[in-house]
Parts: sequence; structure tokens; C-alpha cells
Amino acid sequence: MSVRIAKFIADSGASSRRGAEDLIAQGRVKVNGIVIDTPVVFVEDTDTVSIDDNIISVRKETELYAFHKPVNTMTTAHDPMGRRTIYDCLPKEYKKLKYVGRLDFKTTGLLLLTNDGELARRLTLPSSHIPREYIATVARIDEDGLNRARNGITVDGVRYRPMDIEVVSDKELRVRVTEGKKNEVRIVLRACGCPVMKLHRVSFGPIKLGNLSVGKIQKIEQKTIDALLKTL
Repeated sequence: MSVRIAKFIADSGASSRRGAEDLIAQGRVKVNGIVIDTPVVFVEDTDTVSIDDNIISVRKETELYAFHKPVNTMTTAHDPMGRRTIYDCLPKEYKKLKYVGRLDFKTTGLLLLTNDGELARRLTLPSSHIPREYIATVARIDEDGLNRARNGITVDGVRYRPMDIEVVSDKELRVRVTEGKKNEVRIVLRACGCPVMKLHRVSFGPIKLGNLSVGKIQKIEQKTIDALLKTL
């Protein structure tokens, strides 16, 4: 299928369509090694397009998946200690996906996977302020301690942002965080006198775990991806 050269360049991420037309006017775009001087050119998948002699290609469509991480699995491609990893749980066709952040060995629930490494990086930046929601089963509840966590707390010299914490029952909390520091929920709740026994993530931004079964993976609709991208 043929497309206009400006669209091809825009789809590659190298420039906007208007910017592509400027690059063409400047004589910086080649198709199959020949400089083009008009945007009224159509290219096929088999054509070679370059800007300043650097070959470009259309980016793959961004794919994002929800995975229900089982307990006792490492969020890594390989564990030196030989423990089971998330990739041991995934079908072969998903093993090249990149994980978005990490859930620790004991933590279960929603883990995002993507084919876009840059997206994975952006989603995990503390500056993105994307809310994550967890259900924490704790050994006990200390209201004074929880109020400290709700106001922000420093543990071992590390400052943690205020957490939104709702008491669900005498052993269960619903915790919402926006920072994404390593093990932050476990660290903060332990410091506040509410040590975590089980931790389960149920949402990441607009993406919900829902009734996705343990160990299963599900592709996320484009409209949901777009809603997530708008928050960045």
C-alpha cells in the first residue's frame, strides 16, 4: 500500500507532516537514494526513505498489555537465583515485550507490558504522577501511622509523597500512590506500624485489572492507551 511521503515521515516519528514538507523543500529527503523535491510522492513498504542519509522506517504500532502477575515471580528477564520470572508465565509470542516498572517477588496483580521501550520509560517517571492503586493486607492498622503516610513521610532519608489510604476492613487497606518508588507501599506502611502481609495492584492510571485471571495477558484498547498518554 502506497502513502504520501510526508505521511510516511510523520509516521516514522522523524517530523510532523508540515515539517516533512520543509525537509523535502530543503533537499534533505531521498527515496531509494534519489533526492526528491516535491511532497507529491508516494512510497511503498519496499522503498528506502532517508533524511540526511539516515534511513527511517515507520514505527510499529504501540501495543500495551495488562498482565495479571502471579505471586512468587520476578519482574525481570532473568533471575541469577533461578527464581521464576514473569516471562516463564507468558506465552512465547509475548516474551519480547518490555515490562513497565516492576512488582516485587511477592506482589501480585496488574503489570503492564509493551513493545515500546520509550513508553515504558515515560510511564514510570515519578514526574508522570500516574496513580497506581493497591489492595494491601496488613498485620494490623495504626491510624496515627496511616495519617503520617497520608501527609507524606521520610523513611531512612528517603522522602515519600502523601498516599491516599482508605481503610477497607480491620486488615485491609486501599492505597493509591503517584510516585512509583521501589517498594514504596511496603516501606511506608511498615514504617507507619502497618506491615504488609499481601500486596495486590488493581490499577495503573485508567487501566484496571478487573477480572483478568492470574497469569493471563490481555491487549489494551487503543482508546485506553490514548487516555493514558494524555496524562503524560
